[in-house]
Amino acid sequence: MSGHKGGKKQPIKQPKKQAKEMDEDDKAFKQKQKEEPKKLEKLKAKAAGKGPLATGELKKSGKK
Repeated sequence: MSGHKGGKKQPIKQPKKQAKEMDEDDKAFKQKQKEEPKKLEKLKAKAAGKGPLATGELKKSGKK
């Protein structure tokens, strides 16, 4: 037997990426992304409390 040749080959490990520093634009973008779901939840709760959106006059049929 001449060594271990069967099975899957292991991928070469990549070096870890350096943590890049965020500038002001990146920080603002991340903050906006965090706040967006909160705003959507508030709007959903507000919309659920109301009745139907089409609040007009009563529809009357053409028959008398």
